[in-house]
Amino acid sequence: MPKIVDHEQYRKELLWKSFDLFAQKGYASITMREIAKELRVSTGTLYHYFPNKEALFLQLIEEQAERDLSDFLAEAQDVETLPERIHTLIDFLAKNEDYFINQTLILCDFYQQQGKAIVLSNKILQTVQEKTRQELSKYLQIQDRVLASFVMNVVSGLLIGRMFEGDVISYEEQGELLKKMVCQYLDNQNLKSQNLDIKNLENQNLEN
Repeated sequence: MPKIVDHEQYRKELLWKSFDLFAQKGYASITMREIAKELRVSTGTLYHYFPNKEALFLQLIEEQAERDLSDFLAEAQDVETLPERIHTLIDFLAKNEDYFINQTLILCDFYQQQGKAIVLSNKILQTVQEKTRQELSKYLQIQDRVLASFVMNVVSGLLIGRMFEGDVISYEEQGELLKKMVCQYLDNQNLKSQNLDIKNLENQNLEN
């Protein structure tokens, strides 16, 4: 009886195994033939699932984003307050630092290889970025898109800082600062909104 193959599961296994290869050699340096050899599959098999290296890489980014969000949300589901949620986010980053640094390096290599215009116009990367922002906004319970982008940028910058300065850049210290900045920003926004409501109410009373 022929062996039944779960093609979707097998495709995902190939993607995750290829991540280590991209991390070791970089996006630009490795070829589909080398990937197939390292994964111990034929080039025909690899091309059956992925038409080219770029398609393989972009599918890997999609798969990673989906799993990263799933793993994080599963770990953070019982967290209640905003400071606690930010702490959990930074803690998750710290516990998976090597993985996220490798991910960052590979993306930078892809950016350098493809160029700014191609990367910025890539629909898959745009979708991944926007979904990540939306899920982060939902998790932090903030509606401000700019603020969500700010948190994402702090996370990215924190990884870059750790790459070059190591423990000099403290996750705990940066996390505490991020908590204060986000909470203060939201407090200021709420105060502005309240003052605006009061002003509108006063104007209505004057008109009446």
